[in-house]
Amino acid sequence: MSDIPANVKYIETHQWVRVEADGTATVGITDFAQEQLGDVVYIGLPDVGVTVNGGEEAGVAESVKSASDVFSPVTGEVLEVNEDLEDEPEKVNEDPYGEGWMFKVKLADPGELESLLDADAYADLVTEQGSL
Repeated sequence: MSDIPANVKYIETHQWVRVEADGTATVGITDFAQEQLGDVVYIGLPDVGVTVNGGEEAGVAESVKSASDVFSPVTGEVLEVNEDLEDEPEKVNEDPYGEGWMFKVKLADPGELESLLDADAYADLVTEQGSL
């Protein structure tokens, strides 16, 4: 069964966003997504300083099985990327909600979070896709 933390929001393409105490938003792929990908061998991340748009492609995750676009759940300026993933992309498999985070953004519109899926709605989505 996939791990679905309650303290983050989700989008249908299996990315998550968590708002930190300082107001920044941390983004990554879900446990379900990393399970579907298999062993991740490369992560392509956006550049610091660029603006990513909610629901649009912001990077790529490549595994031994396939490549998958990574979409940003929210709109904002990229403040930081997880440079550890350059040498250790497997962190996405090992700890997708912790050390496997991908990038952090300054939210353009915090209200955008209200339209995202909560843990229960995301669990329903994953169940519909036959993996819970």
